[in-house]
Amino acid sequence: MTADVTRLIAYYKSPLGRISRALVREQIMGLAEDVAGKRVLGLGFATPYLRFTLEKAERVLAFMPARQGASAWPREGPSHTVLCDPLEMPLTDAAVDLTIAVHAFEHVADAEELMRELWRVTAPNGELIVVVPRRRGIWAQRDNTPFGQGNPYSGSQIDRLLREHGFTPEAWRDGLFLPPVQSSLVLKSTRLIERTGRLFAPAMSGVICVRARKQAFPAIPRRKREERFVRVPSLNTATARLSDQ
Repeated sequence: MTADVTRLIAYYKSPLGRISRALVREQIMGLAEDVAGKRVLGLGFATPYLRFTLEKAERVLAFMPARQGASAWPREGPSHTVLCDPLEMPLTDAAVDLTIAVHAFEHVADAEELMRELWRVTAPNGELIVVVPRRRGIWAQRDNTPFGQGNPYSGSQIDRLLREHGFTPEAWRDGLFLPPVQSSLVLKSTRLIERTGRLFAPAMSGVICVRARKQAFPAIPRRKREERFVRVPSLNTATARLSDQ
């Protein structure tokens, strides 16, 4: 099930949404490190996590799937948002230095085809940061947040998906140890819960964050798309007749 853009916006405006955005954004920024001069692509609904790239990156694009819908971003200045099919992105080969994918992999119909497309648009030695719901985490079991929608992943699943399609994982981070409830008591204890969860139950985080680097050659070649043929009715030639006048 693909999340609707209006519901995503509403979630990130809620108290729980603001807290989860801050926690996941910390992990993304730690993985991204220095983005100065890079061409950055946000895929899925990554705009809540891209603001730190606006001033330093060479350019920033936010691609949102057509099934999800799109919203203008950022609030100030021209919009960086593009509505497109993530399996056929309107980019030339090797056009992106860093892709940040959030609310993307769990909603795409064909994750392998998405990986092939990401390999195509990523520049040599470019990087990919993926944030996905953890299959064993409590956030994937509750459908009251965007992290409870779509197909969650285990660490081994996302590792295999990346390696089999030309990306080598380099760094891993976990996030969202607090329960996904709109409780003022829980939200006030966010930092304590996060520290405790990371120390005693790292495998029970709500999301998996991983940074991977593009290999020189894809492990699996891109599929050849079947051409579409349109049947056109046959036309019989006939001699034109001039009417008698």
